[in-house]
Amino acid sequence: MHGMRKFAALVVLIAASGCATLAGDPAERPVGTTGTVEPAGPEQVIGDRTGVIPVGQQLDVRLQAPLSSASAQTEQRFQATTAVDLMQGDRVLVPAGSTVRGIVSSVEPAGRVDRTGRLTLAFDQITIKGREYPMRALATQVFESGGIRDEAATVGTAGGVGAIVGGIMGGLRGALLGAIVGSGGVIAATEGKDVELPAGAIVRIRMDTPVEVR
Repeated sequence: MHGMRKFAALVVLIAASGCATLAGDPAERPVGTTGTVEPAGPEQVIGDRTGVIPVGQQLDVRLQAPLSSASAQTEQRFQATTAVDLMQGDRVLVPAGSTVRGIVSSVEPAGRVDRTGRLTLAFDQITIKGREYPMRALATQVFESGGIRDEAATVGTAGGVGAIVGGIMGGLRGALLGAIVGSGGVIAATEGKDVELPAGAIVRIRMDTPVEVR
C-alpha cells in the first residue's frame, strides 16, 4: 500500500509539471485514420461568442468502455469523457473529464465473405459541471491512446491528475486495429475485420450544433 501511494504521488508530480504539446508538424498527423495521440493540454474554443461551444469545434473524448462492430447494437448508449480542458481565453469552458454521451447509430459486423465491420457513432449530450446540455456531434477520427502512463505529463489540471491516477490503478491501456472514419461518423475497419475500439481509446468529435454553457 505504501508503494502504491508513492507511485500515485509520482504521477501527480509529473502531471503537475506542465502540459506537453503534440510533437511534429500538424500536417503529418493522422487524418481520418487510426494513429497515436497524446492530449496536448488545454484547447481553445474556435469561436468568439462568450460561453458558447461553436459548430465545428473539435473535442477529443476518451471511451469509458469498449465498442465492437461484432457485438454492439443499434441505439446502444455509451459514455466518453473529454480528454483535456476546453478553454475560452483564461476560462475553462469545458473541464477535462466532462461526460459526453454517445449512441451507436448503426452497426455492421464483419462477414465471412468480403464484408468489413462498421460502426457509426454519434454524440447527443455533454455534462459540464453537473449540468446537462443537448448537443449533436459525430466522430471524425479515432486514435490509439498512448497509454495512461505516457499521457501523465500532458495533463496539468487537478481533475486530470485524478483521472490519470485512477486509470493507472485500473490498468487502462488501449490498442486499436486499423480503421478509417468516413462521412457521417462511420468507422470502417480495414482488411475485412470488425471495428474494435478499446476502453481508453480517443475519439475526435466535431460539434454540429452550438452549446451555450451556462
